[in-house]
Amino acid sequence: MATLQSQISPASDTFRANAERMRALVADISEKAASIERGGSDEARERHVGRGKLLPRERLAQLLDIGSPFLEIGQFAAWSM
Repeated sequence: MATLQSQISPASDTFRANAERMRALVADISEKAASIERGGSDEARERHVGRGKLLPRERLAQLLDIGSPFLEIGQFAAWSM
């Protein structure tokens, strides 16, 4: 099998700048995903629950068998709408 030779230098300034930028982007996405998992702002959650409704993740928890795998698709659909 052929070996691919890389020209990437982890010690270069460009590599380090790109790596730092990527870490910042990953942290931002992780923060947004955590907000989505919470189900929105506290006010929105309270309003929804106050109407006697379950939050989406609570509805899913009741539908799925305990321990069954679940692949979430479109976690960021309608983000910031």
